[in-house]
Amino acid sequence: MNYRELFDLTGREVLVIGAGSGIGRATAKGLADFGALVTCADSNGSAAQAAAAELGAAGYAASAAAVDITNASAVSELVDGMRRLDAVVCTPSINVRKQLLDLTGDEFDRVINVNLKGSFNVMRAAGKRMAEQGKGSLVFFSSIRSQVVEPGQGVYAATKAGTLQMIRALASELGPKGVRANAVAPGVVETPLTQPIKDRPEWYRAYADKSALGRWSQPSELVGAVVFLVSDAASFVTGSLLYVDGGWTAQDGRFTPPL
Repeated sequence: MNYRELFDLTGREVLVIGAGSGIGRATAKGLADFGALVTCADSNGSAAQAAAAELGAAGYAASAAAVDITNASAVSELVDGMRRLDAVVCTPSINVRKQLLDLTGDEFDRVINVNLKGSFNVMRAAGKRMAEQGKGSLVFFSSIRSQVVEPGQGVYAATKAGTLQMIRALASELGPKGVRANAVAPGVVETPLTQPIKDRPEWYRAYADKSALGRWSQPSELVGAVVFLVSDAASFVTGSLLYVDGGWTAQDGRFTPPL
């Protein structure tokens, strides 16, 4: 066996939801670099088109689609319309940073609908398609917040823990059908979602200091994890949470004791 070939995605058809920006856009490029035929999907149709055009300019075959993951029928239409679905990568999330007692019911519903119900809609549609095919890889973005939390992150953390648990359930339910399901847990990543933190230097620096590497990650640094989970290199990996957090969850606090 040539182990380099384990990462070869030539000809595989991969749907990347959230490809319009941030981690999703970097992931679409990374998967294409390894040979995948990528469908760039996003709630922002223009952003999806721009992502696909970027791949086309680089010499890759790619398509674009606008999809709102809170719309179950729209998700099913997109998934069922694909010629084949070897893998799906789902990245979209929103957040409302408020303490739980200050959160309104509408704000709660908005975060739950996108992060948790939206993920469920994608899992259900893609999972059914892959089960029928007898193969496939589901890669969903959870977060370090599925494991650790801070004030103002209660509902977001709940959705990320819920996404992880649904992925674990799918791994158990669809494993006999040849389908793998895994989650990625980023730490702090410089994306549009985290721009409000980046705009506040003290907050930005505090987050950087929390990780063992002393910095934030770039979207490109999540690509390797996704390529691995989609590829045959991860053929016996399912039901897993892969941390890409710079050591955030490995260490305790920011104090360095005088040893």
